[in-house]
Amino acid sequence: MRFTKMEGAGNDYIYVNCFAEGVEHDWPELARQISDRHYGVGSDGLILVMPSACADFRMRMYNRDGSEGDMCGNGIRCFARYVYDHRLTTNTQLCIETRAGIMRSRLVLDGDKVHSVEVNMGKPGLRPEDIPMRVPDGWMSAQNVPVCVGATTYSVTGVKMGNPNGVVFVHNLEDIDVARDGRLLELSPVFTEGANIEFVQVLAPELIKMKVWERGSGETLSCGTGACAALVAAANSGSTRRAAEVLLPGGRLYIEWRQDGDVMMTGPANEVCSGVFTRWTRQHDYVVTSVG
Repeated sequence: MRFTKMEGAGNDYIYVNCFAEGVEHDWPELARQISDRHYGVGSDGLILVMPSACADFRMRMYNRDGSEGDMCGNGIRCFARYVYDHRLTTNTQLCIETRAGIMRSRLVLDGDKVHSVEVNMGKPGLRPEDIPMRVPDGWMSAQNVPVCVGATTYSVTGVKMGNPNGVVFVHNLEDIDVARDGRLLELSPVFTEGANIEFVQVLAPELIKMKVWERGSGETLSCGTGACAALVAAANSGSTRRAAEVLLPGGRLYIEWRQDGDVMMTGPANEVCSGVFTRWTRQHDYVVTSVG
């Protein structure tokens, strides 16, 4: 099975072209095996490039633990570049089917090379039932919901951006144990389907800094849906304008919450390497046999 590894702002995924490889495989197990950073290729998950009956292409995305995600912001930017660079399309504007709906992307070219990718991430869900999220009796909003983890009570704002997200504003990101508290918040009964957790520090009206714990993958260098959720929560609270740059450990994303309600995300998408993955029948395992 041929694969390509790509990254968007440090959020890395393994891509498999199902037009060439077929669609009948144990994808959750492959996601777990191929994502392993010691015994596999190493990634935040697996993304499948598939045919669609209602869009130009279909994207299926599996987290590192094998669970299937609804959407991936960094992943869909890389997806758009993948199908263009690998000559599956000549179009620079694409409709991509996901479990969260059809997403529209636009490739920004520098000459004949892709410079960046813009994606319309759709309208955010801000009601508790949209996310979904349990809130105290009588609450109609998912904003500033108190969530206890250990001895700490966080004020969490829920935002649905394809995936459920919980945004936590902090004074200093360096004071936060993302791995510990991110996991506890993800698994909190407040989030009935789990959630990506974003810890956000507002630096200026047009600049925020963020670290993220992703549902099913753990701490990652970047999260596109999380960056969108962070900007929406910040703008909704009056902490920022409706357009801002988001600084993440893996890079920068530009997010705009337009007046029509749609959230636009622009950022990088880069190919890292390609190779061949071979199934060992006897061990029922996957190993890399060549890269290049």
